[in-house]
Amino acid sequence: MTDQQRAELTQLRSLIDLERQEERRLHLEIIQAMPLVQRVEKGYCWYNLQVTKSDYGLAGRPFVVVTREGEEAHQFRAGTSVNLFTTQPDARSPQRAGVIQYVKKDRMKIILGGEDHPTWLQRGGIGVDLMFDERTYVEMDKAIQRLETARGDRTAELRDVIMGVRPAEHQPVAEEAVAHLTELNDSQREAVREIMGASHLSLIHGPPGTGKTTTLVAAVGELVKTESTILFCAPSNSAADLVTLRMAERGIRVVRTGNISRVEEDVMSHTLEVQVARHPDTKQVKKLRKEAAELRKKAGRLRGREKGMTYGEAGRLNSWATQLEDHLLSHLLDAADVIVCTLVGAASSILGDRTFKTCIIDEAAQALEPASWIPISRSNRVVLAGDPYQLPPTVKSKDAERGGFGTTLLEKALERHGRNALLEVQYRMNERIMGFSNDYFYGGRLRAGPGIAHRTLPGVSLSDSVVFVDTAGTGFEEKLHPQFKSRYNDGELDLLVEHLLLLQGSIPPEYPLPRIAVISPYREQVVRAEERIEEVPALAKLDITINTIDGFQGREREVVYLSLVRSNVRSEIGFLSDYRRMNVALTRAKVQLVVIGDSATIGNDPFFAGFLEYVERAGAYQTAWEYMV
Repeated sequence: MTDQQRAELTQLRSLIDLERQEERRLHLEIIQAMPLVQRVEKGYCWYNLQVTKSDYGLAGRPFVVVTREGEEAHQFRAGTSVNLFTTQPDARSPQRAGVIQYVKKDRMKIILGGEDHPTWLQRGGIGVDLMFDERTYVEMDKAIQRLETARGDRTAELRDVIMGVRPAEHQPVAEEAVAHLTELNDSQREAVREIMGASHLSLIHGPPGTGKTTTLVAAVGELVKTESTILFCAPSNSAADLVTLRMAERGIRVVRTGNISRVEEDVMSHTLEVQVARHPDTKQVKKLRKEAAELRKKAGRLRGREKGMTYGEAGRLNSWATQLEDHLLSHLLDAADVIVCTLVGAASSILGDRTFKTCIIDEAAQALEPASWIPISRSNRVVLAGDPYQLPPTVKSKDAERGGFGTTLLEKALERHGRNALLEVQYRMNERIMGFSNDYFYGGRLRAGPGIAHRTLPGVSLSDSVVFVDTAGTGFEEKLHPQFKSRYNDGELDLLVEHLLLLQGSIPPEYPLPRIAVISPYREQVVRAEERIEEVPALAKLDITINTIDGFQGREREVVYLSLVRSNVRSEIGFLSDYRRMNVALTRAKVQLVVIGDSATIGNDPFFAGFLEYVERAGAYQTAWEYMV
């Protein structure tokens, strides 16, 4: 390993620690300091809960399913560390750590630490607190330590290739090898060839709407013809769930390990836990686990040698159950074409010491670099797929961000190796919506697929597919919420409602109403948009999704409204200066994009100056005065 590599890895470990310290500080100072009522209001706590199920899952881990009343917004996600607690004054050990396996609306499943369930579960006063998740940082640090100590093995070889010390080797793959993939376009088939021929590393650049996941799933379909099991990872549980479904639809035998974000049956049926539960041998495992738990309870009431002997018998039963379950797990994992998990999930003990010929990392442009190294250490070659011009990973520590913690492994690999397969045909946007992003980010190399380029709303010309409504001079100034420190602009919301009413009235009755999204970089604007639109009965027929830009990444709608919010005399644009976030926002619409903003505030920024020129050339510039009566 070179001195430069050593220095880079040392720096990376220090950035992991900075991020860990900042997240711990935020949790201790902000969340844990709140009283219970305030934690519930802010979405950091669920309380008062009903325990609807308690049982034992994989590896004999106890779990509970809890439900709450109401569906208020909250901060809990699959994979999050939590603290299950009781407010009963006489409860022994009134807290138990756990991890969320899934959460949906009013229901949450928690895998608990320890061997048994708390004795106070069915006595009321139950709550769940959000906790600081140390495991992610521990696993990222371990991954970098493995890179530092790797010598003469495949991990060391991959490290040197990915870090640019040695070239990435490729074997030529004939065009005929992928000619049967007729559902793919030429650039997608070329990407499959790139993956099949890579000895160490392949880079797949997938701009918005270009079918990146479709291409990766097709590549998996080819690889499983010659490889036993492929490891497929993504940074988030939602992305892992999506690709699980896509591969299952293609007839690929897939096992989803770890936590899930979607709890519908079509996802659940592919999880390792459900496949184990449906296996006939599991009845014997559960019987043994139950007998062991009963013996442990019994032992707690005994004394002397009898106590020790009873605990010993419980231990023997548990060991027998573990052996049976380990054999079953190995059988199911070995039989899979693909194992899907998150990046951190690749460190799970469930996978044992398994290694894989190929590891595919989807959404690699949203993954922190040290997290990407976790599955790579199990692999002989790696595919990094994503778009470095969309949202980067979230970094909480300003010092870590300044140190480059937000720069992904995909970005570094693209810079070091250059060679990549760009997916050039997009199937989402008409050419007017695509145009600005295509020129600014992708060098004009993208083109709209067949039947997509000129697609519009009924009665709307192609030139009106992108509209900028300028609020300059109207007095619609931004405001800052004093408590949440998030910005909003009520004037833009008034315009938004007017435009929605006009849009609804312009659609001929014989056509279905389009699905609509309202997005903004600011959470407070999203909250107020939800309230404002709900107050207008005439809009009740419209299918409207309202979300932040970050929350809407990866999704699309026929019509998208983007509220920029910023309007001030200082030309300060804040979040808007993150052009990658803006690229996401500008590429969600299929047939019409309506941007509402103040040209006097944003026009001094080169990116937005270019966008304003683009809409003016297209004849799609409007002023707010046209909508004010």
